[in-house]
Amino acid sequence: MNRAPITKAGAERLRTELERLKSVERPRIIAAIAEARAHGDLKENAEYHAAREQQSFIEGRIAELEAALSTAEVIDVAKLNPGDRVVFGATVALEDEDSGETVTYQIVGDLEADIKQRLLAVSSPIARAMIGKSEGDSFEFKAPGGVRHYVIASVHYR
Repeated sequence: MNRAPITKAGAERLRTELERLKSVERPRIIAAIAEARAHGDLKENAEYHAAREQQSFIEGRIAELEAALSTAEVIDVAKLNPGDRVVFGATVALEDEDSGETVTYQIVGDLEADIKQRLLAVSSPIARAMIGKSEGDSFEFKAPGGVRHYVIASVHYR
């Protein structure tokens, strides 16, 4: 079986979400369903149907998180020592060769990727273009808006 990599911090975030879903959201939905049931006719009871739909979503997310965490390979990024090479878990500062702008990303597992948090999936095109490169190396990748050129300004593992 191919185990999906996940950072230690990412695994903790997913475990926290799982615990919240089980201990807070699930009981809240069960109470909402019971309250909606008490209102009578279930066929035309919008609160009941909305609560059941939300329950279905929560149960699906719980199952998804449990399955993902049970098969994931948790990697402690702080214990990696690849020097200035980019590998899974690296926090990489990139300088756009065209605009001069600098942006920082961490390369993480697909389960924990969140572009808004600057967490790039290891399977993403830009992460694949960086893997194996070192500090000071240039690379290009095809973005939706065209080819982008970057220099790896720094590589850290924390």
